[in-house]
Amino acid sequence: MGFFSSLLGGGSNMTPQEAKSIMDSGEAFVLVDVRSLAEFQSGHIRNAQVLPVETIQEKAAGSLPDKDAKILVYCASGARSANAASILTRLGYTDVHNFGGLMQWPYSDMIV
Repeated sequence: MGFFSSLLGGGSNMTPQEAKSIMDSGEAFVLVDVRSLAEFQSGHIRNAQVLPVETIQEKAAGSLPDKDAKILVYCASGARSANAASILTRLGYTDVHNFGGLMQWPYSDMIV
């Protein structure tokens, strides 16, 4: 995860545990799954919205209108979410965090 984010240069990294702590805290956040719609439909973290990385450049403004919102992004392994975090940062989003992928997500009870 760190390698991809440093390579692409956008957003910050956090662990799945840090992301879950935010989710449990009551703090406002937007959870974004950047995998394909088919992957999303096969299982995703509860309360996530799907915004495939391939469409994020064109659809971010409509799906994520608040550029100062805390945005948590994930994918399957962390590569696409690192790319998405970089794109969102370049688009002017100020609080973007990549916590990797579902492969590292240890909270199976949150998968729907």
